[in-house]
Amino acid sequence: MSGQVLSEVSAVVGPDREAELVTSYRELVAGPLPDGLIRTELLRGPGGRWRVQSLWRDRAALEAVRSNPKLAAAPRLFTQVGAEPELTVFQLTASQAGLLMLD
Repeated sequence: MSGQVLSEVSAVVGPDREAELVTSYRELVAGPLPDGLIRTELLRGPGGRWRVQSLWRDRAALEAVRSNPKLAAAPRLFTQVGAEPELTVFQLTASQAGLLMLD
């Protein structure tokens, strides 16, 4: 089955390392992005839980990145700040985009 997939890499990050995580993420996305990456976000949740969600063109694009340790950036971001990353992959089955209304 082909189609878009969403990868989610999450970890609990210590408060003393959060700024480093944000800086590293911003530096990462300022450079060239991998082929097949549609969108990526860094999200902060309660209890020091952080996640990088990335929408991929298809599973093959994600697997191409995951198979190369130099390209598998999200897990590396978390390990660099002393956190243990967890990966989950979701198959996109339905979506809806909202419209932004500007005055």
